[in-house]
Amino acid sequence: MKIEIIKGDITRIQADVIVNAANSSLLGGGGVDGAIHRAGGSKILEECKEIRNRQGKCKTGEAVVTKAGNLPAKYVIHTVGPVWNGNEEECSALLANCYRNSMKLAESLGVKVIAFPNISTGVYRFPKELAGTIAVESVRDFKSDILEKVIFVCFDDENEDIYRRIIEK
Repeated sequence: MKIEIIKGDITRIQADVIVNAANSSLLGGGGVDGAIHRAGGSKILEECKEIRNRQGKCKTGEAVVTKAGNLPAKYVIHTVGPVWNGNEEECSALLANCYRNSMKLAESLGVKVIAFPNISTGVYRFPKELAGTIAVESVRDFKSDILEKVIFVCFDDENEDIYRRIIEK
């Protein structure tokens, strides 16, 4: 699997699937979540409401999928990252699950390219260096005959620098 790092807006990325750093309500919010819901339009929110009616809220580390509405992607995978609480072992395991479960779901859709934001590093305050390491290791450890490329879409220079440093190790 090829890994690419870019700085940019995930709502404009050409990928089969983009991943949304969602909250458990699946109803949109701030940061990446709000941007994806705004850019994707009402279809995403409607599908999220249907998912909630079927299963309730989305648990931390889990992932669900909707169509991508007005976005250039085909699908949006919504995954709920952990809120950093200082428990490194627990939070790290939950964050790794976000990446693994998103890639498993992408595989089940038969897609080739998936784009991830920097999950949990905004308002959820996950330490960026640790989050980057978990993201890259989770992707490298995931074996797939279907997924061909993973794009890490960094919102700012700091995250981009962190991811580039980790990839070069």
